[in-house]
Amino acid sequence: MAHSNDTPRHANLEDIARKAGVSRSTVSRVINDEPYVSERTRAKVRAVIDAVGFSPNPAARMLVTQRTRVIGVVIPHTLLVTFQDPFYYPTLLQGVSEMTNERDYATLLWWGQSYDDEDRFARRILQQNRLMDGLIVASATSDDPLIPRLVELGIPFVTVERPARFEDRVSYVSVDNVQAAQNAVTHLISLGRRRIGTITGALDNVDGQDRLTGYRSALQNAGLPFDPALVAEGRFTYQSGAIGARKLVKAGADAIFAANDISAQGALEALKEAGVRVPDDVAVMGFDDLPISVQSSPQLSTVRQPIQQKGSVATSLLLDLIEGKVEGPCEILLPTQLVIRQSCGALLY
Repeated sequence: MAHSNDTPRHANLEDIARKAGVSRSTVSRVINDEPYVSERTRAKVRAVIDAVGFSPNPAARMLVTQRTRVIGVVIPHTLLVTFQDPFYYPTLLQGVSEMTNERDYATLLWWGQSYDDEDRFARRILQQNRLMDGLIVASATSDDPLIPRLVELGIPFVTVERPARFEDRVSYVSVDNVQAAQNAVTHLISLGRRRIGTITGALDNVDGQDRLTGYRSALQNAGLPFDPALVAEGRFTYQSGAIGARKLVKAGADAIFAANDISAQGALEALKEAGVRVPDDVAVMGFDDLPISVQSSPQLSTVRQPIQQKGSVATSLLLDLIEGKVEGPCEILLPTQLVIRQSCGALLY
């Protein structure tokens, strides 16, 4: 009995090439996201691939392209302690996930543990660098050993903040933290506040440093003196916000600029416990515009930064670097917006 020629089998590159009316090498270039294929031809080949349900062999594709189609996202353990909030990193990772899904990449998350020191954490990542085509460094301390090693080895990576070192050799996506903080404090000054204190972020982190610089610039521009007694060093945490607020009230602050919303929430709670009225006695301003900013009482005035967009733009930039679509280093600054609510005592018109 003869076998039917209609026996189902898996499509291969030759099948796709024949159906699309192109060469096998063109199909290979489309599958591997290589250049020199017109958008019209690329769309035609992809339509055939979708129609036949073709799925390329990952191992074979890696041998051809020398790529894994996996990127790493690094969240250092020191920043897990520093940014103790349930919103920032999940929102950032959502932006990363959206872009990797759109461009058919997978994500490997490097989540440091409390027992890791920075050197050991960096070594672990670099030892496994063949698993990844590149890295997004979600945040880092000023002396993080990972950054210089990535620069030295030429591994594609993007930081989600202004780098503390090697700025002319590192691609990054961030916001203008100096200008954003300056705008926030300038608004408090415009409301007649003159003893404006700040609860800083972690000062071994560039975002924390830049927001303190913006605070000082606003005072200087308004002709107000900088008083060290009105600076409470924080760690971007709820607890450091509460401790900082108590210190600033004792120093006679009539307004507080907190370096993030989580520490601002700690400040609001400490002020409430101390019988200090917000905004009547002390105005409060945060930074981030996390969902909790509208859940607090009073609702928190803050600086809105596009956290999810930072994740997606950083991922898009990294993938473009990996695929040779752009040459680094690239600097992208996303816009921020001052959001005025009840905690500062006035609306922004």
